[in-house]
Amino acid sequence: MDTMSLRKRSAGPGTAVLVLSLVGLLLGGCAAVEKDKRVLGLDATTRAYLAALRWSDFEGAVAFLPPETRPQELPGMFTDLRITRYEVLRPPVMLSETRATQTVGIEYLYEYRQIVEKITDRQSWRWDDEAQTWWLESGLPDF
Repeated sequence: MDTMSLRKRSAGPGTAVLVLSLVGLLLGGCAAVEKDKRVLGLDATTRAYLAALRWSDFEGAVAFLPPETRPQELPGMFTDLRITRYEVLRPPVMLSETRATQTVGIEYLYEYRQIVEKITDRQSWRWDDEAQTWWLESGLPDF
């Protein structure tokens, strides 16, 4: 076989299918990387939110709410509130590429009562493409 017939054979329809397949794999790989970044971002966000609540940084916790739903000032229920325990009962679960849920158990008390109370907080998180962040759509826990 001469070089010319090899060139003709390698540039056939099989080559186009191979190239299109490789392009498809690369694009699919990019989508997988983007999804992994979101999952890692959700994990980091839920951990930062946990830290804010656990250390009674309620103003910091408010920053996890979507800007359009944030209160102008911190609600009175946060006065004298102390979180004594924050336990992830059900780690973040991706419902879709932009929605996730997490369930946590929170133990807390008000300084003036000194009675430990417990709640289960079912959190709904939403990915914001424009801001490139996760927002806590379910709001702050109802203490």
